Amino acid sequence: MSDTMLTKQQSQAGIQADTKTTVSVSAEIDKIVVVSIAAFTGVVGLWSVACLMSAMFQAGGPLQLAGGYFKALAGM
Repeated sequence: MSDTMLTKQQSQAGIQADTKTTVSVSAEIDKIVVVSIAAFTGVVGLWSVACLMSAMFQAGGPLQLAGGYFKALAGM
């Protein structure tokens, strides 16, 4: 058998202070506001499509809906 020698080596791994990134609170609030506006826009879009589909179903189809719309504008 051969003699083995165990040694300890210290590593220098770590985070240095000068590479730390800082994020401002304003930038994070801006991200939240943009996402909120996008989500609200999506909800309004889905609601408008649901209302249009409901109107077409009640009118009897897209042509009857368009005809009823123009009759309402003309006052007939």
